[in-house]
Amino acid sequence: MTWQLAPEAFDTVAATSLRRDYYDEVASRYWKRPATSQEIDQGLANDGVELLTSPTGQFVVGRFDGEAVACGGLLMLDSERAELTRVYLRPAFRGKKGAGLLLELLESEARLLGASRMVLNTRLDLVEARSLYVRHGYHEIPAYCRGPYVEICYGKDLGRTD
Repeated sequence: MTWQLAPEAFDTVAATSLRRDYYDEVASRYWKRPATSQEIDQGLANDGVELLTSPTGQFVVGRFDGEAVACGGLLMLDSERAELTRVYLRPAFRGKKGAGLLLELLESEARLLGASRMVLNTRLDLVEARSLYVRHGYHEIPAYCRGPYVEICYGKDLGRTD
């Protein structure tokens, strides 16, 4: 049983399926009911995912024994900061070390794009995600953005890029 993680276009069949599952989970938890297919479509429409490609960002997909089960992205906010976004592992594959590998790859990709710091925002009810970030060296920081779902922000120094 092995993990393979690599950059991948956000619009491949695997990436699209993972992005739908991600949105379904976070929206359903927020609304405290299952999201409809139409709501998922609306949530994904014009969500800025096209920026998750070099030089403005990157999208990665993780496979476990060849099956696409994880994804994540990063968006360059400025010349030094990258924002971690759309981090998702299908529930059956959580606890198998894939999330840590996903974060490591996204941090490496951010360094390649020139970032020395990674930031992210999330909701308080996403306790598993918050625990993951803290376990991997992220610390609570003052808000760097605003939005209806921005309840807590985290940051991590990535070290020098040269």
